[in-house]
Amino acid sequence: MTTATAVLRSEHDAILRMLEATEEAVRLLYRGEGVDPETLAGLLEFFRLFADRCHHGKEEDLLFPALEKKGLPRAGGPIGVMLDEHEQGRSLLRELGEAGQAYAQGASEAGRRWAEAARAYVTLLRQHIHKENNVLFLVAENLLSDAEQQQLARAFEKVEEERMGAGTHERLHALMDRLATQLLTP
Repeated sequence: MTTATAVLRSEHDAILRMLEATEEAVRLLYRGEGVDPETLAGLLEFFRLFADRCHHGKEEDLLFPALEKKGLPRAGGPIGVMLDEHEQGRSLLRELGEAGQAYAQGASEAGRRWAEAARAYVTLLRQHIHKENNVLFLVAENLLSDAEQQQLARAFEKVEEERMGAGTHERLHALMDRLATQLLTP
């Protein structure tokens, strides 16, 4: 049976792939090359729905409370840091949304604004994922029994279905594949 931390690490791999695609969009924008506004909108959709709503939702609604029940404090510890970084990410996603809309409407400075917010988002999430994979998830694996991990993994599936709706996970993975191919294939 799959563990909760294995599910979250696998989702991190998908997010890292999209961060790499985002970095390529940033490079193109900084070089003054046009990027299809739909591509920028697709990247934003992936991060809003998959990274934030689905992935961070599982952590905030299920993993973090389970760790708190095991005695890991929310304030002053890794959970508090992760929650703060989730909020920082949401703020950057709002900036990406605003800049992406302006870019789609032809605003000349919007491409650079999008690139700057995207670069900050990529940096934040890469550091965030590193902390979770190498600190928080190790703590979780020590605090939670195998049965608790498996129970959380099953709860993740249920939450994903309820929050995202049937087929959304597959649609977002297809979007990820399309955008990664578009941006990362020479």
